Amino acid sequence: MVHDTQSAGWDKLRAEALEDAQETVRLRRRIHEHPELDFDLPHTAGIVEAELSALGIPSRRCAQTGVIGVLHGSGTGRTVGLRADMDALPVREESGCSFASKIPGVMHACGHDIHVAGALGAARLLARRRDAFRGSVVFLFQPAEETSGGALPMIRDGALDSPRVEAVFSFHCSPDLAAGTIGVAPGRFRAASDMLDFRITGKGCHGAEPQRGTDAILAAAHVVCSLQHAVSRMTDPNDSAVLTVGEICGGTARNIVADCVTMKGILRTLSSATRARLLSEVGKIACGVASAFGAECTMTHVPGYPCLVNDAVLTELVATCAAGVIGGENVQVIREPSMGVDDFACFLERVPGSYFLLGTASAAGAAPLHSPRFDPDERSIPVAAAVCAATCLGYLDDVQRK
Repeated sequence: MVHDTQSAGWDKLRAEALEDAQETVRLRRRIHEHPELDFDLPHTAGIVEAELSALGIPSRRCAQTGVIGVLHGSGTGRTVGLRADMDALPVREESGCSFASKIPGVMHACGHDIHVAGALGAARLLARRRDAFRGSVVFLFQPAEETSGGALPMIRDGALDSPRVEAVFSFHCSPDLAAGTIGVAPGRFRAASDMLDFRITGKGCHGAEPQRGTDAILAAAHVVCSLQHAVSRMTDPNDSAVLTVGEICGGTARNIVADCVTMKGILRTLSSATRARLLSEVGKIACGVASAFGAECTMTHVPGYPCLVNDAVLTELVATCAAGVIGGENVQVIREPSMGVDDFACFLERVPGSYFLLGTASAAGAAPLHSPRFDPDERSIPVAAAVCAATCLGYLDDVQRK
């Protein structure tokens, strides 16, 4: 729980976050105008390093363009982490805003610019209070969440080790929640993902004589349909799973029976047992159905992100601290997990923590994440800064009292 001595400063924390809003919004717009992809984030990482330096927070690079900043308090204590992902998406922006992307075909369509600005805003608030808390705050600015994942490379580079992080928090923009609100969820909150590549091999021939060949496209069509049985007829309806085949490539001409088809898909699950079982069943179905049509099938599996599971106690801490700075009426409890993924789950596999949603919808509504028209309400930035700072302080204060 958070004590009265901690909550007494929440009003001041909120007021400072609002006072800082002009600067944190300016930072967000600088980042938004120059979006970068994957691990190639020199401009964004440079902004983060400069801002941390100005706050007297030393930083170092990690996992190529990841940035780790460490803020020490007035004495020894526990260590809490705050993570913000920095990469953009290969999307051509159509938001119409005055600070739209200047990089053709690249856009912050998932709100990671908001994440960075919010975390830097929290750093400002915490840096002013470094003499008022014991322990350390580790800021984890991460590359490549949208691609192969930057969390594991950061972890392998020691992001959680020096000093050793004992609890970690993060957040994500949500156009489904109004700006000024957040959403919290204890337990399973985001799905695990697995990338699946299929290759179906038949025998090409003239389209007028199909009996002389083995139609890989026909086999592939039946494989796609049959794979859905793994979800609809082989999985408990109370245990969510989603299997999407999103890319099919095969054939060279309309009058040639195709000899090869490749397909790419993704499997999303919420439990480790269902994940392991479906990976096995999907391979059996694909190979069995292809064989029934005289074709051969191989499946390659590339593991994606694990299931994101929030610690219940630390999620309650986020809710309590958020209620202190934005009001309890603006804190929603989300009952159902999402089948979306986030590699913050990799941090949570090693350190307990919590991942919450930051409302970014304006009164006029909001385009969905990954849309070229995504335009989050910037009033969410001081909310993110205040909630993150309050949560870090709440954790350090609560630990010291036990």
